[in-house]
Amino acid sequence: MNAARPPKPIRPDLLIKNVRVVRPHGQALHEADIAIKDGRIVQVAPALDASRAKAVHDGRGRLAFPGVVDAHMHAGIYSPLAEDAVTESQAAAMGGVTSSLNYFRTGQYYLNKGGPYKDFYPEVLKTAKGRFHVDYGFHLAPMDGTHIAEIPQLIAKHGVASFKIFMFYGSHGLHGASDSQRDFLMIGPDERYDFAHFEFIMRGIQAAREQWPDKAAQISLSLHCETAEIMTAYTRLVEKNKGLKGLPAYHASRPPHSEGLAVFIASYLAHETNLSNINLLHLSSRKAVQAALMMADVFPHIDFRREVTIGHLMLDVTSPAAELAKVNPPIRPREDVEYLWDALLAGELDWVVSDHACCRHETKIPKRYFGNIWMAKSGFGGTEYLLPALVSEGSRRGMSYNQMARVTSWNPARRFGLNRKGDIDVGFDADVALVDPAQRWTIRAKESPSTQGYSPFEGLELSARVDTTFLRGECIYDGGRIVGKPRGQYLFRPTD
Repeated sequence: MNAARPPKPIRPDLLIKNVRVVRPHGQALHEADIAIKDGRIVQVAPALDASRAKAVHDGRGRLAFPGVVDAHMHAGIYSPLAEDAVTESQAAAMGGVTSSLNYFRTGQYYLNKGGPYKDFYPEVLKTAKGRFHVDYGFHLAPMDGTHIAEIPQLIAKHGVASFKIFMFYGSHGLHGASDSQRDFLMIGPDERYDFAHFEFIMRGIQAAREQWPDKAAQISLSLHCETAEIMTAYTRLVEKNKGLKGLPAYHASRPPHSEGLAVFIASYLAHETNLSNINLLHLSSRKAVQAALMMADVFPHIDFRREVTIGHLMLDVTSPAAELAKVNPPIRPREDVEYLWDALLAGELDWVVSDHACCRHETKIPKRYFGNIWMAKSGFGGTEYLLPALVSEGSRRGMSYNQMARVTSWNPARRFGLNRKGDIDVGFDADVALVDPAQRWTIRAKESPSTQGYSPFEGLELSARVDTTFLRGECIYDGGRIVGKPRGQYLFRPTD
């Protein structure tokens, strides 16, 4: 009887040497090398033999984070998707992002089309194919009854596992008060975008989860929680107050209790419809987070996840960016920012995202309206600063690198069905961001590949920087420049 042959030694395509591996679990760093073959991690251990590797990258003692899963982006909202897919994914790679999940919908902006997703979404996929420098996927918003009926097909045919409700769209515009919502949403005369519609969306998603119990844990609904009626009334009041301008005025026009009330309504509807996977997006204030925590206590059978953006963690209403930092929900006063940090450090917020929406200067606010917060468009970019800013400010506040990896990679990957993403371990996609935690630099928009041309983060000094980003074992960003052609693949979710 012949003795069993020993396994053949691994011959990696790439060996990343001399790094401190940051995993999303535990409280330690691991000095190790990372061996990669066929786009996957095959070994993580100290002192691996470099002579067998086809290529070697010296990490020079950098932190090796799992590639960031930026689970809240908006490619194609203010510029054509074909353009944004290229430039804004390059910005993502600069920030250590390797997976980009983009909120998309019918209606004005995006493709500026209504109609069923069976016609609309294939056009989105065709336009995006071959353009992203990072792996990418889309969350979709059911805007009318037809879309609700299409949810099973979107899951089965296109791997769309996450959906969205914009709670304030019912009678409030994207940038302020509006009386023409049906035109904006491009829905028919018999359709209403209201609480009843939200309920029916929830019922549709829950029915799909019951249809596919093996996927149900990673099929979820996300909500932008603001209350249209309160914002419309407060906007009228604030506009009459000539002494209140800029970011403080916009904060006052969309008050925090508008967020809190919307959280309450969304939570009760989730309870009523038995939909247990609910994501509360970009919570921006103490009242919003407290409302979300209260609802988790009231409805313990609902798996709430709570999101915060790097913009709401880094900026407040005194920011010199003024109307360039206009976003929904608004940038808040410093006391809200400090509360968000306390909640994040306490583990009460589940992931950190950019809510990146590239809005070029001429689109954001024409020169003749400078200084007028009401005439500015909502949203701005920032995916390129997500990981560096979190490492910089989080380290100053005592946040561990492991927790940073959880909230930028592991948690969103698990929630949104990216089962090969979010960790540096054998079998995972070789998505790695090498970070220098001791490099001081100042944010300058001109250094970003984004076409936005400005940044509300302009002039902020950070103490950490992404040196190199690998997507499935291929270098896509190194030393301040994008490397190679777009390699991003569509993320059909849940992934295997």
